[in-house]
Amino acid sequence: MNPSWNWVLIVAGALFVLVEVAFGGFAGFDLVLIGSAFVLGGLIGLLLHSPAAGFMIASVLCVGYIAIGRRWVRARMQRRVVPTNVDALLGQRALVTVRVAEHEPGQVRVRDEVWRAVPASGVPGPFEAGALVTVESVEGVTLQVR
Repeated sequence: MNPSWNWVLIVAGALFVLVEVAFGGFAGFDLVLIGSAFVLGGLIGLLLHSPAAGFMIASVLCVGYIAIGRRWVRARMQRRVVPTNVDALLGQRALVTVRVAEHEPGQVRVRDEVWRAVPASGVPGPFEAGALVTVESVEGVTLQVR
């Protein structure tokens, strides 16, 4: 083998990285890591004056990434869903500030916000001021509490 094969690894790896960056991560960062493995293998092959060593190192790094690193990278890149607005209220504890009864909507304080509240269906009421309740659902601007 000719040492110029190490340059082929370096150029191919750089092209993989550029394609991934140019298309905005369409492959989920895989091409960047595989391209990096190719570049690293090519550089080490150049240092050792051995294209076989370059191919071997690039192969081992690629297989290692696919077998082990891919799952780790995907987990780090995954978007975590953060509940917002109404979804963030579900399950929260609330303090009754104005008596809450079945046919008398009252008020509760959830995280420094005052909300209109009624007892959830099937929940015996009323809840007197000062009681702690849990938000079960939201209907419009009214919390259903238990």
